[in-house]
Amino acid sequence: MKLGVKNVSFRYPSGVLALDDVSLEVPSGQVLGILGENGAGKTTLVKLFNGLLRPSQGQVHIGDWNTAEHSTAALAARVGFLFQNPDDQLFERTVAREVAYGPRNQGVSESEVQRRVQAALSLVGLQHEADSHPYDLPQPQRKLLALAATIAMQTPILVLDEPTIGQDEVGRKAIGRIVSKLHTMGRTLIMITHDVDFCAQHAQRILVMLKGKVHADGTASSILAQTKTLDQAQVAPPQLVRLAQALKMPAAPLTVEDFVDEYKQWRKKRKK
Repeated sequence: MKLGVKNVSFRYPSGVLALDDVSLEVPSGQVLGILGENGAGKTTLVKLFNGLLRPSQGQVHIGDWNTAEHSTAALAARVGFLFQNPDDQLFERTVAREVAYGPRNQGVSESEVQRRVQAALSLVGLQHEADSHPYDLPQPQRKLLALAATIAMQTPILVLDEPTIGQDEVGRKAIGRIVSKLHTMGRTLIMITHDVDFCAQHAQRILVMLKGKVHADGTASSILAQTKTLDQAQVAPPQLVRLAQALKMPAAPLTVEDFVDEYKQWRKKRKK
């Protein structure tokens, strides 16, 4: 299910223009990372995808639906949303009931509800916490629980707002594995993040926003090598790109494996 945004602007009641004539298309199954400083319009943009906000101008399409013609409840069946703060999503008395809430509201059979609960909890590594109270879990695990609840809805599109915030390195890697797994399952993933290194590792495409506009859009490797473009948007390049540039290497590697390969080739050429 593809997502389309055409000439969209959004102005808050205070008068602030948060989005200014934004257009983009996200094909089905793509992993898109959205970067930009605070106030660039990232969160405003993704809240238009599931009807939490409505465009002041322009159109948003989720598959064959114009979001202006459907309720937020209906759009929730197509676009899942992981909020930055998991405590904004959690309200049930047990972990299992939390994950089951969405599928039950979708009207699926109880056997299917239980299957989805078990699958989602296993995917995020919380299968042994099914009977725990959500607020007995530490904050990083509550984030994983909110993600499991979103996954259990089986929406074709998932929006992840700062998925790695509050996570240690173990948690970042766990979320990275989940993102990779969801990608192999064909889900469309849209990630808002300040974690540029995570974005470099897992996004296929990068959208950089600046002052409510699309500042840059392209493959992860091409966008994250554009240091001047990123600097204008107050975004630091990934660590490996910065290291390669400090060494004056011509490449902009995004993974350790790529960096090692590029470094070896660069050293060989320098020795000739």
